[in-house]
Amino acid sequence: MTRSDHPGHGKVINSRGGTGTTGAYNGDRMKDALRHAVRVVALLNLAYFGIEFSVALLIGSVSLFADSIDFLEDASINALILLALAWTAPQRAVVGKVLAGIILVPGLATVWMAWQKFAASTPPAPLPLSLTGAGAFLVNFACALILARVRYQGGSLGLAAFLAARNDVVANGAIILAGLVTAYTVSA
Repeated sequence: MTRSDHPGHGKVINSRGGTGTTGAYNGDRMKDALRHAVRVVALLNLAYFGIEFSVALLIGSVSLFADSIDFLEDASINALILLALAWTAPQRAVVGKVLAGIILVPGLATVWMAWQKFAASTPPAPLPLSLTGAGAFLVNFACALILARVRYQGGSLGLAAFLAARNDVVANGAIILAGLVTAYTVSA
C-alpha cells in the first residue's frame, strides 16, 4: 500500500488499485487492543498480588513481600494507563509524573519489611517461596506476552507497560533462585 494523503488519516491505494480510508478506524482498533491488553494485565497483577502477599506474610519472606507490592504497583500503573489512554497529551504527561511516584512504593514497603525481618531473622520456607516465585514468573511472562503485541500503541504508555512486565520476569527468576538457595542452605 502507498499513502496518498495525510499519513494514517486519508485515502490509501491498496494492492488491487482500490482506495479506502484508514486512520481513525485503525487507530481506534489499535487503542481498543491496547485497552484490552492493559485491562487484562491489570487484573492478572491484582489477582496475583493477593496470592503472593498472603504467602509472603505466611512464610515471612521479604522477597515475596516486595514482589507482591510490585504486583500491586503494576496493577495500579496499568489501571492508570487504561484511564490515561482516553486523555489528551498534556494530561498523559501528568500521568507520567504520577507513575514515577508510584514506582517508589515497592522500595519503601520493602525497606519496612526488611527492617521487620531483620529483628526476627528466620529463613522463609523454601518450597512455598520457590513455588510462589514460579507462579509470579508465569503471570509476568503471560503479561509480557499480552503486552508485546501492543507495546508500540498508545505512545510511551504501551511501551512502559510492556517493559515493566518484561523486567518483572527477570526479577521473578531471582526469587526462584532465592528459594533454591534457601532450600540448599537450610538443608546443609
